[in-house]
This record gives sequence, C-alpha cells and structure tokens, in this order.
Amino acid sequence: MSVLTLSSAPEDATALEAAEAHHARLAGELAGRVTMLLTVVDRDPSAAEKIHAGLVAFCDRSLLPHTAAEEAVLYPAAHGMPEARLLIESLIGEHRCLTTLVDALRNAPSPAGAAADARALQVLFEEHVAKENGLVLPLLAMTSEVSLAELLAEMHHRLAGGTGNTSAQEDQDIEEGQAMREGQIEETGGCGGVCGCGGAEETAEPELDVREVPHALRHATVFGALDAVPAGTAMVLVAPHDPLPLLAQIEQRSPGVFSAEYLERGPETWRLRLGHR
Repeated sequence: MSVLTLSSAPEDATALEAAEAHHARLAGELAGRVTMLLTVVDRDPSAAEKIHAGLVAFCDRSLLPHTAAEEAVLYPAAHGMPEARLLIESLIGEHRCLTTLVDALRNAPSPAGAAADARALQVLFEEHVAKENGLVLPLLAMTSEVSLAELLAEMHHRLAGGTGNTSAQEDQDIEEGQAMREGQIEETGGCGGVCGCGGAEETAEPELDVREVPHALRHATVFGALDAVPAGTAMVLVAPHDPLPLLAQIEQRSPGVFSAEYLERGPETWRLRLGHR
C-alpha cells in the first residue's frame, strides 16, 4: 500500500484511482483515434475524413467538457494552496492550448492538414494528465481540508448534465475483463490476404500496434481505434500476448458489432483482424 493511500481518507484514495482510470480512458481513446488517422491519411482519403470527423466529435463530446469541468471544480480547490498555484495556472494555459488544437482540427481543410495538430493534441494531453495524476490529484487527496471524492462527484454531476460521458461503464473500459472462451471468438481461418491466395489485401487495413503502449492506456487505445473503424471495414491489432480479456471487453462494450480473426498466434506477437460488421 502506498504512502498516499495510508495518508488519505479511504474514499479519497478510491476517488484518486477512479480519476486516474478516467484519465487513462480519455488519453487512450484519443491515442487510438489519432493513430488511426495518421495510419490512413495518405492511403484512404474517404476513411480519413470519417476518422477526422469522429476525432473532432470525441474532443467536443468528451475531452473539452472534461477540461472545463476540471477548471470549474478541481482547479479552484488546488489553486488556493500556495504550493500549487503556479502549477494550476500553467495547467489552465495548457487547457487553452488544447482548445486551440481542437479548433485547428475542426477547421482543417483536410485530414492531411489536421494530422500534425492531431498528433500534437495527443502528446500535449498525455503530458497534461501525467501532471494531474502525479501532482494535482495526490495533493488534493492528501489534504484533509479537501474531499477529492466530493470534488470528483461534482465534476461528474456537471458532465452528466452536459455532453460529456462519465458513466461507470466507461471507467470499466480500461480495467481487465474476464477471459473470453475460445468459442466466443469468430475464427474465419485463412491467411488474411498475406499470401496472395485471394484474401483481402492486408495493406488495405490500418494496423494498430499496442506493444509499446503503456498498459494503463492499452485497452482504451484499442477502443478509440475501433470507434474510428467505419462499418464494413477492419483494422489489424498487434499485441504482445493473446488479448482474450480485451476481446471480452469489446464484446461486452459492443455486442455483436466486431468479429475477431487470428492472423498470428505468438509466441511473442499476436495479430488479429478486428472487423466492424
């Protein structure tokens, strides 16, 4: 058990973990959508347009409302602490930069023109939440005069009344799911098109390699990428292990929407074609 957990009220320790999980979901979904955009922007303009539009919609629906709620609820509590005042002011400045990047995405004449801004948005947001997770949230959780649990409850109340989504199911999206039985996975066999035997061309499908993605962001990154896959198309997932818990979560999250076909089964790399029916 960490010092933070020992020195915090139990409800604040739980709230801290929930806030970190929510940040991981947001950062992961953003990373997945940006990765898909960068992957297809030069080879499939039609798909890139849809992914671009979905990325902007995600920012408007989830990312920007989240930053606004933080400024309204979390930041004032931390700004009153002398040791955090300058940090909070710098984080508010980063919120302005995030908003500017989203506006640039929204007004980009084409997905290709938005690619650089999309990547910059991803990098800045990941750095931003790292500061919140490492500095702001622990400080609030350890301060006896502040209830982090109550602050987060107020944030969620504000978001629930607007366009943001903060349901318990979303927080569960980044947790390990139950192992999926082999029979639950659709296996179509074949080579996936890599041998020229008549299968779909592998190069026509974007590939998401999560082997280097931090574990806390991995599942949410896949969810974000899948949300960007248009119906009737597919993406290839590259993972460092057999992703049975992830497949179970995908099915729980979107019953019957995605099929899974193994293209490679270890021992070091697993490759799956995830098709959007």
